[in-house]
Amino acid sequence: MKKWLIPLIIILVVGFGVYRWAVGFNNTAVELNENVSEAWGNVQTSYQRRNDLIGNLVNTVKGAADFERTTLTEVIEARSKATQTTIDPSNITPEQLKQFNEAQGGLSSALSRLLVTVEKYPDLKANQNFLKLQDELTSTENTIQTARTRYNEAIKPYNNHVKKFPNSILAGIFNFEGKPYFDAEAGAEKPVEVDFQFD
Repeated sequence: MKKWLIPLIIILVVGFGVYRWAVGFNNTAVELNENVSEAWGNVQTSYQRRNDLIGNLVNTVKGAADFERTTLTEVIEARSKATQTTIDPSNITPEQLKQFNEAQGGLSSALSRLLVTVEKYPDLKANQNFLKLQDELTSTENTIQTARTRYNEAIKPYNNHVKKFPNSILAGIFNFEGKPYFDAEAGAEKPVEVDFQFD
């Protein structure tokens, strides 16, 4: 056997091993990234459902002629801001996710004030359309929470795959970066103040 043949065989075996590792890493990263994108799509779908329901709720509340217009305006403006904040799931950054979270949190806050204010209007509280929309919004908020949790669950295996050594070497070469998790909305750690005095 020629002396140069053994080093050549070793180089080919090692090269093939590196090739298989790189292909395996890339294919797994692509698959996990697609799972993250799908989970993000479910988050956006849930928020879109809430935005659609809020539009119907606002139109129902507008029917109460003496309803406080400033409260409605706050909800309409917050909804507009929330729908303008979009994120590309393939390039999501912590800053983008924070901005998205703040916009959605602003809408949640405005919506909460609207629903508390409704307590002053017995006719509106008895409106079947309003009650149905209120129930659907509650259900949708639960769906949003579930979608956000599943998004975080999809992030974990992806981040583990691209951040652990030696995969992190290939992640840099193939441009796979870690993705941020959904955090609680700002102020979520504080207790909610409820004031039932309507004087």
